[in-house]
Parts: sequence; structure tokens; C-alpha cells
Amino acid sequence: MDPLLLSSIPSWSSLVILVSFLSYLAIIGSILPGKIVHGATLSDGTRLCYRCNGIGVSTKVISPTVSLVLYTAGHQSKDRGSSLKPHVTGNLIHDWWYGIQLNPNVMGVDLKFFFVRAGMMGWLLINLSVLAKSIQVGNMHRSMILYQLFSVLYILDYFFYEEYMTSTWDIIAERLGFMLVFGDLVWIPFTFSVQGWWLLGNKVELTKAAVVANCLVFLIGYRVFRGANKQKHVFKKNPNAHIWGKPPKVIGGKLLASGYWGVARHCNYLGDLLLALSFSLPCGASSIVPYFYPSYLLILLIWRERRDEARCAQKYKEDWKEYCKLVPWRILPYIY
Repeated sequence: MDPLLLSSIPSWSSLVILVSFLSYLAIIGSILPGKIVHGATLSDGTRLCYRCNGIGVSTKVISPTVSLVLYTAGHQSKDRGSSLKPHVTGNLIHDWWYGIQLNPNVMGVDLKFFFVRAGMMGWLLINLSVLAKSIQVGNMHRSMILYQLFSVLYILDYFFYEEYMTSTWDIIAERLGFMLVFGDLVWIPFTFSVQGWWLLGNKVELTKAAVVANCLVFLIGYRVFRGANKQKHVFKKNPNAHIWGKPPKVIGGKLLASGYWGVARHCNYLGDLLLALSFSLPCGASSIVPYFYPSYLLILLIWRERRDEARCAQKYKEDWKEYCKLVPWRILPYIY
């Protein structure tokens, strides 16, 4: 156990990098101009405001990182046989991976909102580092490209639609604690990037049919996930807004039963699961390791769906019973 325990102790370098990243993200997120969004009314009657400037934050981190990755990959691919002088490289995170994420408490920053943003940015930086390492060792292949493409599209989409985060379970109902702090700072970057680490050491040759099928899973998952969350967010801002070209069907004045929310009570979870599966499919079927994330997410979302159902039953009472009769499926129509 000694080597395992020693490897889990963070180095000073990794701590400096992590603290610098989180501090930089907190400061930039606080001072960059952005849209001020009023969140949903919480259970205690308060309504918070959020500065949604994720694209501004992400581009300020992504741009120099991408440049660093491309420079490093190009430089090292030419001198792969030579000894390299110590310098900061695009695969720095890969080489200095062993470390423990921190739980910073930044004054003036909404921690729940910040932790999700930090987790998504951490996932992006880890992926870019793995990509740089893949280029450096000459292990770039179709599977790695597909995984990286899906991941960056998902991350950019999150920041583009960052406003929708203010009406999600994480912000409205989940208390700040182990799930959000550990989950967003450690679990998201680690579990989301498992596929990239696995592909770094395992070359998977995908057929054209497999690539097309993988792309379809991603596109369908994205359409359901983003469409459902958008419908919910728009409905909360304007209950009369049309959904799929028709006036929305509403139960008790608060429960939306149209669009994706008329197909399943947690249809957005189905989209999220399909997206998670699309991140793993480029890895093929030779190992269960790349499928850890969708498996974990399935358990997490079913657990969360059960808690949400109990909360809604208590909050909406007879209206919730009526909604369940009208929409009997929880996540996957005709199955669950």
C-alpha cells in the first residue's frame, strides 16, 4: 500500500497549479462583463443573481492553452528523440497528474456556480493535456479525435448556455457539500476524462459505420439534453411560450407537460446518459474501463431522480400525481 499512498500525496507543484487555476478562474469570472441572470426562486424564498460570462472565461483559458498544446506538440514531435529542457508543456497536467483537488472558499463568488465551472474547465484542460501527450508520442487516431471532439463540443455548449444552469437541480435543490465540492472539482474532471486516458494507451480502430453510429448517439443525446433543459428554462421565464409550435400544457400552473417533459418526467437525464455513452463508444468494447463514467452516471441520475420525485411529490401534491398519470415514464419511455 505504501506506493499507492505515496502517489496520492500532492506535490507542491501540483498544488500551486491547482490553486493558481482556481484563483485565476474566480477572479476572471468575477470581473469579466457578462449577462446578469436572475435564478429561480429557492425553497427559502430567495432569488439569487448569477454573472453568466462562461464563454469569456473559457476563451481566456482555452486560447493560451490551445496555443501551448499546438506549440508543444509540434516542437516535441520534431525532437522526440532528443532530451528536452525543463519547461512548461501542453502535456503538463498529464505528467503531473497525481494530486488532490482543493476546496477553495472565494469571497464574493457563488461557490455552487463556481465549482461546476471549475470542474468543466478542469475537464477541458486535462483533455487538452492528454491530446498533447497523444500527439507527442505519435498515438493520435480516429478514436481519440472523436472523443476529443465530442468533449470540447459538450464543454463549449455548457458555457454558451451557462444561463440554463441557474434552473437546474444542482443550483436549486442540491445543498453545497460533498456532492458538489468533491463531485465538481474532482469527480467531473476525473470521470469525464477516463476515456481519454484509456485511449492514450490503447489504439482502437473504428469502422466508418461505427463512427457514424457514435455520432448519431452524440447528436441524439445532445438534442434531447439541450432541448429538454432549454424548454424548462424558457418555461420558467415565460410560461406562455410555445413548445414545438404549440401552447404548453401545464398542470397546476407550474408543471410543464409538453415537449420533452411530456415524453418523460426526467427526459433531460436520458439525453445526459446518451452523451456520456457517446464519450465512451470511441473506446470500443474490449474493456469496461472507459464505460465507468456512463455506468456511474446512470446510478447517480437514478438516485437523483428518486430524490427529485420525492421532493416534487411533497411540493406539488395532487398536481404531481396528475402529472405522473399523464407522463408515466421517469427517464426512458416504455422502459423506465
